[in-house]
Amino acid sequence: MQFEDARASEALKDAEQALERAYAPYSNFKMGAAVVTDRDAVVPGALVENVSLGLAMCAERAALFGVVAQGLGRPEVLALVAPRTSRQITWPCGACLQVALELGGPDLLVVASDGAGEVAQARIGELASRLPFKGTR
Repeated sequence: MQFEDARASEALKDAEQALERAYAPYSNFKMGAAVVTDRDAVVPGALVENVSLGLAMCAERAALFGVVAQGLGRPEVLALVAPRTSRQITWPCGACLQVALELGGPDLLVVASDGAGEVAQARIGELASRLPFKGTR
């Protein structure tokens, strides 16, 4: 696949490695992510579940929050590797879309893979257009 951003391929590899570190004892639905910033920093994130579902953290938000915590710049690429959902590529959930939109803006590139060779890409503005809160600060 030809990526819109050359850094997406390496970000997917980092996301695959992060998936192996995911903590998913309840769903067994492991997810890994990686964010590439405007400073070319790469920050991985892994799904971390908790018996109290509201305390779980998606891989995408873990990576995005890591970018902020480390002061590594503005997210430009968000790579996600996860099993398929209803036979379709798994895209970020609504909460992750909203955080990605706020931190990266509508041009943030999202690259999603099923880990078995199929990859898709879209801009966060396209994916988030169905959310009730579309603005950024």
